[in-house]
Amino acid sequence: MDDKLNNQIPEEKRMRLKIISCDVLFREVCLCAAHSKNILDLDFLPKGLHDNPDVMRSEIQKKIDENKNGYDALLLGYALCSNGIVGVKAREMPLVIPRAHDCITLFLGSRDRYTKYFNDHPGTYYYTSGWFERSGIKVVDRSVEDGLGLGNLYEEYVRKYGEDNAKYLMEFENSWLKNYSQVTFIDIDFVKFLNYNEEAKKIAQQRNWKYDELSGNINLIKKLIDGEWNEDEFMIVQPGEEITATYDNLILGCKKTETKA
Repeated sequence: MDDKLNNQIPEEKRMRLKIISCDVLFREVCLCAAHSKNILDLDFLPKGLHDNPDVMRSEIQKKIDENKNGYDALLLGYALCSNGIVGVKAREMPLVIPRAHDCITLFLGSRDRYTKYFNDHPGTYYYTSGWFERSGIKVVDRSVEDGLGLGNLYEEYVRKYGEDNAKYLMEFENSWLKNYSQVTFIDIDFVKFLNYNEEAKKIAQQRNWKYDELSGNINLIKKLIDGEWNEDEFMIVQPGEEITATYDNLILGCKKTETKA
């Protein structure tokens, strides 16, 4: 635990914490909260916020600003997420954030494990149970976001914009797919019975991509909720500071919040 926070909170104390999290982590956060000695309040934001870092930053800050004391710390169930948390400010309570580039690290259990797999398997699109459940769509009818279920969308574009424009729009919608050639499903023990790996396999087959599975590890999420905040894995932002990106192995840093004259 960070020394500055450790001076305020004895190790044996049962902390009162609030976690503000992306709902792609819903099952994992709820499980860890249920098993924690700490007293937890949970607040989840929609998965899609990470598509727009400015909106994500704004929505997280609103949630932080709603909490006027009452907790030993606020926890963020987020990672750097395309700089979506850069500039987020701690107000009256410390913020605690995992040092991770994105949520895949949180599902794999460590930065080192994620970095090695990422480097060995470029062009990989990752899925978890939460990725399927928290998209606001039926699992069997994947959205534009995932490159499937586009037949109905094409027909709608034709009706609205004509066939030539519809083809152009569909090419644009699918352009992100060019960066990927593999689907990897992260399977976590306690949700194996949901069989979402079969949905991930279908997506890989439809795209003619490679398929792989990894065993998940929610140790980082557990440590976040249990208050085991070692400096290598977690960033603690004190009131009056804001989150920065360090562009090194630690990923996150903080600085004093600039005040307007």
